[in-house]
Amino acid sequence: MISMTSPLRHALLNLLTRVMLGLALALPALMPARAEIAITLDKGNFQPLPIAITDFIGSDLGPQISAVITNDLKRSGIFAPIDRAAFIEKASSPDVTPNFSSWKVINAQALVTGRVTRDPSGRLKTEFRLWDTFSGQQLSGQQYFTDPNNWRRVAHIIADAIYSRLTGEKGFFDTRVVFVDEQGSKDKRVKRLAIMDQDGANLRYLTKGDELVVTPRFSPASQDIAYMAFGGSDPRVTMMNIDSGQHEIMGNFPGMTFAPRFSPDGQKLVMSLAQGATSNLYVMDLRSHSTMRLTDTNAIDTSPSFAPNGQQIVFESDRGGSQQIYVMGAGGGGAKRISFGEGRYSTPVWSPRGDYIAFTKQKGGSFSIGIMKPDGSGERILTEGFHNEGPTWAPNGRYLMFFRDAGGSGGPRLFMVDITGRVEVPVPTPGFASDPAWSPLLN
Repeated sequence: MISMTSPLRHALLNLLTRVMLGLALALPALMPARAEIAITLDKGNFQPLPIAITDFIGSDLGPQISAVITNDLKRSGIFAPIDRAAFIEKASSPDVTPNFSSWKVINAQALVTGRVTRDPSGRLKTEFRLWDTFSGQQLSGQQYFTDPNNWRRVAHIIADAIYSRLTGEKGFFDTRVVFVDEQGSKDKRVKRLAIMDQDGANLRYLTKGDELVVTPRFSPASQDIAYMAFGGSDPRVTMMNIDSGQHEIMGNFPGMTFAPRFSPDGQKLVMSLAQGATSNLYVMDLRSHSTMRLTDTNAIDTSPSFAPNGQQIVFESDRGGSQQIYVMGAGGGGAKRISFGEGRYSTPVWSPRGDYIAFTKQKGGSFSIGIMKPDGSGERILTEGFHNEGPTWAPNGRYLMFFRDAGGSGGPRLFMVDITGRVEVPVPTPGFASDPAWSPLLN
């Protein structure tokens, strides 16, 4: 459990309300508001913000926490952390106002200072302050108390606080990713469910590899996942609680083609069931396990995903002759096609912000990851290659994770891309990896 406090003084500035709730921490008086740093993320000539992140003082964990914060912010593509070798001023107590001239000369537009200590009970106390070097203002400041084993989470939470304060959007660093870990040769590959922090740390295996597992999905309302397991004659829809490891088989559904996805409130699963040469969409109530049919066609309707308001479902279907994307009401009924570009569209996933639908697009020998608005307008290809598939949204709706297979004797790897297509970075995993699913924020 991580607890923290926020400033009492100068509440007029209301600088910290978007970071997290907690007890109040009195900080030194802030200077009157002048021109503050404001990052406009969607402008065409965007340049990452130069930021200096000093080693946190007071503990051997300080530099490690600073390194995680630095890595998080750098991978976002929005910040350009300055090499510590260029620092003129040595990191000192966060209680001391920095000499801003020494930071401006190296073009550090923002500065992060901090301290890590132990309180009398042995808990880790981590403090940070975010400064605007050109206006001389303190923009944010927090302290957190936690078990020392949670030091990486504290670093992610601080990175989220910095990201949120400077962009005006929620962060995404204090999250986890569940995925299918793949080990072994291509013809004898063992697939296990695994979970890790979004930056690849704290890897943990959730299944033993004695049965095939595919397409895990995170609940938006809890630390539960749903996935498909193929261990016998029929595939099984399985629910697992990440924290307890408890499993529950939701049902055996012959011919299921894709894993179910949760409704926004976490109370339902929407899924595709195959019947002969066709498949249709069904929704299951997780309390009663009762199912209701949503589509009734002679086509293949599959890969459904709820809108964040729970009122609509996006899915793929070949009812028009090729794989395309359709939207219908959450209770079924008439569906409207929204994809009209060249090629075939699959695996649609609604953004948690509701503004975009991500998809996989196949055209010729190339697989692309793209986004479009819910009415089908504004289609934008973010990345393409030999085989890209399986987009999953970060909880802030600005980043997608997917897997890419370059072909040959290799295997799939995970990547992250932003909604502009400007930022694309690999996601570290111990081996080959596919089918990522991003968790909600943990805090």
